[in-house]
Amino acid sequence: MTNEVMTIREMCDAFDVTPRTLRFYEAKELLFPIREGQKRLFTKRDRARLTLILRGKKFGFALEEIRQLLDLYKEEDHGEKQLRETLAAYHVKLAEMEAQKQALIAVMTDLEDEIAFVEGQIEGLKREG
Repeated sequence: MTNEVMTIREMCDAFDVTPRTLRFYEAKELLFPIREGQKRLFTKRDRARLTLILRGKKFGFALEEIRQLLDLYKEEDHGEKQLRETLAAYHVKLAEMEAQKQALIAVMTDLEDEIAFVEGQIEGLKREG
């Protein structure tokens, strides 16, 4: 699978995505398969881009953010600018997720306190009744 192309079915099987997903990413100009009539053939570049798209989605990046990072790739610098910008974006995303995690922990602590309070109220009613 080094340089050969893959059909839409092979891509779906390899990446566990639907044909609709691949067509959507193509329509959004994130993937650029070779078109032979109705047939789509995905290159090594498309496979690399799809890997990055799926990783970006997993990490919570919007498609436009992913596109901007993908578009930074240049062969002449061996993708160094893309890697540096991706790393910076990853750091920002991780900081955002950490803030969300801390906020969620605080809310969960409040909810645990409220549960304990209500359970205490119920126990008090049982003792009185």
